[in-house]
Amino acid sequence: MYLERPMLKRFTALLIVVTALVLQSCVGAGVGLQSFTDTYDGYRFLYPTGWTEVKVAGSADVVFHDIVNETENISVVISDVPDGQSLKDLGTPTEVGYKLSKSINAIAGDRDVELANAIEIDRAGEPYYILEYIADLPSGVRHNLASVVVRRDKLFTFNASTEEERWDKMADLMKQAVASFAVD
Repeated sequence: MYLERPMLKRFTALLIVVTALVLQSCVGAGVGLQSFTDTYDGYRFLYPTGWTEVKVAGSADVVFHDIVNETENISVVISDVPDGQSLKDLGTPTEVGYKLSKSINAIAGDRDVELANAIEIDRAGEPYYILEYIADLPSGVRHNLASVVVRRDKLFTFNASTEEERWDKMADLMKQAVASFAVD
């Protein structure tokens, strides 16, 4: 009996540790993120905890950035599309990605912006395009992820951007933020 109690204690301790790890992995997605909702324009997304909303000149509807690494940011840009056009009417994910990369090139002063990946996902029966860019800018190489969707004759573009050297550290949070973007 004396040997059984320590084994029972070890088994109980192991069971508690395993249960804690399983529960932690269940709630792991979204940890480190908080929500933002724009009820006027009808969109919502998650952004990294500790980031703050900033006002910037230009066409972005909203911008958040890291308070420590201020060049890490997320933004939403809303553009007009011709009446009745859907996202698929604008092109395939790759075609839309190339069009957006050309507009980034124009804004960035004809810098090298490469479309690295373009896919379509379905969210509640509506197509969203997820785009990945590598941008070689004067300030350095950046890694960008974007989610685009058309609603109410508007193209909504959610963009998440970080310096390439921080991509490995920020990739999971950025991917979760982009995946969370939804337009009602």
